[in-house]
Amino acid sequence: MEDWLQRFVDDGTIGESQLEEARSMAASLGITVEDALVRLGYINGADLGKAQAAAFGYEFVDLEGMQIPNSIIELITESMARENIVIATDLEGEKVVVAMHNPNNLEVLDKLQFVLNRDIKVVMAPMESIQGAINRHYGQTETESVDTMISEFTETEIEFTETEAKAAQKGDEDDSAPIIRLVNLIISEAMQMRASDIHVEPFEDRVRIRYRIDGSLIERDSPPKRLLGAILSRIKIMASMDISEKRRPQDGRIKTRMGAKEFDLRVSILPTNHGQAVVMRILDRDNIKIGIRNLGFSDENYRTFQNIIRRPNGIFLVTGPTGSGKTTTLYSALGELNRPDRKIITAEDPVEYYLPGINQVEVKHSIGFDFAKIIKSMLRQAPNVILVGEIRDTETGEMAVQASLTGHLVFSTLHTNDAPGSITRLIDMGVQPFLVASSLMAVMAQRLVKVVCAKCREPYQPTPEEIDYFELSDEELEESEWVRGRGCASCQHSGYSGRRAVFELMTMNSTLREMAFNSEPTQNIRRQARLFGMRTLVDDAKDKAMAGLTSLQEVYKLSKGGH
Repeated sequence: MEDWLQRFVDDGTIGESQLEEARSMAASLGITVEDALVRLGYINGADLGKAQAAAFGYEFVDLEGMQIPNSIIELITESMARENIVIATDLEGEKVVVAMHNPNNLEVLDKLQFVLNRDIKVVMAPMESIQGAINRHYGQTETESVDTMISEFTETEIEFTETEAKAAQKGDEDDSAPIIRLVNLIISEAMQMRASDIHVEPFEDRVRIRYRIDGSLIERDSPPKRLLGAILSRIKIMASMDISEKRRPQDGRIKTRMGAKEFDLRVSILPTNHGQAVVMRILDRDNIKIGIRNLGFSDENYRTFQNIIRRPNGIFLVTGPTGSGKTTTLYSALGELNRPDRKIITAEDPVEYYLPGINQVEVKHSIGFDFAKIIKSMLRQAPNVILVGEIRDTETGEMAVQASLTGHLVFSTLHTNDAPGSITRLIDMGVQPFLVASSLMAVMAQRLVKVVCAKCREPYQPTPEEIDYFELSDEELEESEWVRGRGCASCQHSGYSGRRAVFELMTMNSTLREMAFNSEPTQNIRRQARLFGMRTLVDDAKDKAMAGLTSLQEVYKLSKGGH
């Protein structure tokens, strides 16, 4: 069914390699190739919809801002519209005009025909437009529901005693209870908005709720302080925590579903001077199924990365701050290596995602079961590949080096600003320079940059200041696809939707090994690595801006040390 997509290759909109990348991503995530192209930012959703409509002989409609009369909307129930992503837009005589994003789904068409008992005229619109129209026309959105619930709470409704809590822990809870619905709505709203974590923070007179979306915190509804105890109790019950413990930090996990997708929430509770603060980190299992090809590597970095992870032994480090996508990169590498003829063991603090076919071990500091002890024990299990969550001290560093020198492939992470800095960091940590020089294969630094929203992206020309700052040549200015986001409802008016990784991959060679052996400063190692062809984080981000994926503003933030 995707042969029509070749027209985008023929007219130069995308390259053959980008279409292949989209096919690979579609296969690994179980989505359509069209959705993959939009997610990757290679094609605008509206342009794709228009071309698809033309290819299959359907009319394309723009639903943005369209107001559909209630008499038309009511022809299809809300549950049916949401479940099948369809919406009635008009009547033409006795025919009902229905907008669909996939008119080839005959099962949905048959269902609509049966329910409506009328002839149907199919028109096409992008999936996101249909979902937006459904949210606009079928009552209130989830955000408004949370707002309404908070304003309608009464003192009697929020009492959530420990007796009721214990009953709930045994499974006797009532899902219609207001506080349960409120917490469920907060979690589902955050997931719909693609948040990576939810923050519930108590202050003197209110409870602040914030979602982190594409790396930035966005404040949502603020419940009154009187709701704090009930919200905390509900979250603790869901995460199987001790609800009576209020003085010590606690950690837990919540398993939940949204539609057909499963999510894990990692819950952390920290006592503060105004009450207990909660952070729920949303772990989407699809994130680690993305596949190496779809991480965002340039062709050269992709080939190098593939060669590195297939070596029999040595250390491969991924560096970057918290939340820069290191786990996703390493898990993608493990997914590629996870074959019946290889034994893979991980040491993690904590285990975030569960990987089938891989032996995962969680650090337990309370009993002294730390990274170094786990590595020592796991070597007796005869693994081929080892993942050490993080090298934090000399002992862990030396154990990882010993493991690599005794014939194991070791993956790990380190907190440094760039790739060359990791050599100096290991030596400063107390690992002998000759051990670093002999065991390290490669280091990859990475960051995440925001992707320009596919719905409101528009072309623009860099300003004279940007041209001067990034030293853009006339050729680069003419041949690049410079874009920025205007801001729309879909991206919360930020102009960005989603993030992609940018990389700095430094492969060790005899010259760099000698410099490590001599404990040379980071700037010397960096200079030498660049002479050997290493592309820096800023170089890679600039390439992505030139390809129309991100903006020069994001590249500027990265060059100034922002994440």
